[in-house]
Amino acid sequence: MKALLSIKPEFVSKIFTGEKIFEYRKAVFKRPMVKTVVIYSTMPVGKIVGEFEIEEIIELPPQDLWHKTSEHSGISKEFFDSYFIKKNTAFAIKIKNFIRYEHPVDPYLTYSNFKAPQSFKYID
Repeated sequence: MKALLSIKPEFVSKIFTGEKIFEYRKAVFKRPMVKTVVIYSTMPVGKIVGEFEIEEIIELPPQDLWHKTSEHSGISKEFFDSYFIKKNTAFAIKIKNFIRYEHPVDPYLTYSNFKAPQSFKYID
């Protein structure tokens, strides 16, 4: 099974370059059910642009997670802290075997009634 994640274009670019190998989330899907993540780059791009395998999902208190993953976070400490404010648990999905689609998919044209997920949704 796969999960579709909505990711901001600025972070998608950092995944493309390899600067960002951790995708942070406040909640994650059930693993090992999900092995692959498909990336929807949010507006103004609005397209499905690639996918990656999940190497691991790390679950720690936010400050511990930052210390373990910050070198390849692709985000600032300030952004991280504001994202996880008042959270006791944080998740980092480690990206493995990223594939950038040669032809990104416009889901609004390809799938009827497509709605970008707020966080993620399961797909076949």
